[in-house]
Amino acid sequence: MKFRKSWLPAHILVWAYAVLLAVPLYYFLASAFKSNEAIFAHPLAPPTSFGFGNFRTAFESADLGMAILNSGIVTVFSLALTLGLAIPAAFALARARGRAGAAIERIFSLGFLIPTFAALFPTFLLSAATGLFHSRLFMVLFLPATAMPLSVVILIQFMRTIPPEMEEAARIDGASTFGVLRHIYTPMCMPGIATVLLLNFLTFWNEYLYSLIIIGPDPDLRTIQVALPTLKSQIGTDYGILTAGTILTLVPVWIMYTLLQKRMQQALVSGAVKM
Repeated sequence: MKFRKSWLPAHILVWAYAVLLAVPLYYFLASAFKSNEAIFAHPLAPPTSFGFGNFRTAFESADLGMAILNSGIVTVFSLALTLGLAIPAAFALARARGRAGAAIERIFSLGFLIPTFAALFPTFLLSAATGLFHSRLFMVLFLPATAMPLSVVILIQFMRTIPPEMEEAARIDGASTFGVLRHIYTPMCMPGIATVLLLNFLTFWNEYLYSLIIIGPDPDLRTIQVALPTLKSQIGTDYGILTAGTILTLVPVWIMYTLLQKRMQQALVSGAVKM
């Protein structure tokens, strides 16, 4: 009983925080099924119907189908390129023992010091000089560069927890360096890889500033975050439609989070055992 009483304030704080999160989420979801009049008249009342009129209007008026496709293309290829560069780089730096490896690792860490707005103008000039301005290809090449510092630092910490005896055993069996990376380090670092995937997916999917400047507002090329503000109007914004459109953009994020959360749990429990 003493143990339970001592934890009572913590339970109260946790439940209070949960309520603070649940109330805005409920308001957000309920507003997607309401009209403007219902949102302002009875903001916390449940919707009278659960029709998908707002979702249909948001999807058609902002051409969210093409925008979601464009965001998916940019995000998927950017994630693939990020992992393709970050995993070998982290593998090399985690195994490095000299001063050069430590210096290169510090250089990667310096990437955290560069603010987003500071690189905007040089990035614009670079896209114009390479002839990739107003193209998705430049974003696919640019976004991994912004994600490399965090990705490499996270993966290095995971790879350093792998016992060197496992690599020595693989070498005795005739494994090459690529074989060690593929069969030893990558499977055992799945929690770190899943973490990098999730963090970068959220960053790439929600990226707005560079997508607006580099890709532009062209309906055939713009990403979801650029298309969503077109649901606003200077005369009057229908917040039910805007909320419905926002929910549509969050569905891929929820799916990705659910899939990676399960993968992280499976990797933590049985990843090393299977190897």
